[in-house]
Amino acid sequence: MSEPPAPAPATAAARPLADDYRAAGFGGRLGLGTRPALLVVDLVRAYLAPDSPLFAPAAPAAAAVAGALADSAREHGHPVVFTYVSYAPGGADGGWFYRKVPALRLFDEGSPLAEPPDELVPRPGDLTVRKQYPSAFFGTSLAGTLNALGVDSVVVAGVSTSGCVRATVVDALCHGFRPAVVSDAVADRDPRPHEAALFDLDAKYGDVRTGSDVIAAWTGTGT
Repeated sequence: MSEPPAPAPATAAARPLADDYRAAGFGGRLGLGTRPALLVVDLVRAYLAPDSPLFAPAAPAAAAVAGALADSAREHGHPVVFTYVSYAPGGADGGWFYRKVPALRLFDEGSPLAEPPDELVPRPGDLTVRKQYPSAFFGTSLAGTLNALGVDSVVVAGVSTSGCVRATVVDALCHGFRPAVVSDAVADRDPRPHEAALFDLDAKYGDVRTGSDVIAAWTGTGT
């Protein structure tokens, strides 16, 4: 009687996804750096109002965590930067992005949905960046401003995880900053692109951490 065939070696598809990526050499840790800045991306009423086309159900909870992060950053002397999407009426300065995503009309100048909630209104000393495209770095002075402040890393909160947050994190890395994404301070309109984006960002472009983890590191009670 012949021996049964030996079991096939484990394939990438048979391993948990996180294990497969680690085995392939993804997922190194970057750390928070010694001079971090908090970057709150586009977290405005368009994502918080249930009757808005861009409403993200997790955005109100993310805004609360982002507010706590902003308070902690200010307390510890870390720069706080808020970014806002802003277009001339009709989107003449929005290029093909404005054409691709008609919902961006919500960010025409003067739209109340383009304004931040009360807990995320910039305070004296905070910085603001107006942008027309997904990345907070594209077509703006953000990289130069952060470099002039001696910033070596950015902690990113905001919306949407799979869109402007992702684009900003990738560009932060490309501009020489260590990015960290705060998992409970970012949101998307659906959990599926949210989770996929967080997984990919953590594997390739930045460290995904919780808000409490970041605050603990800033207060010296964490790593």
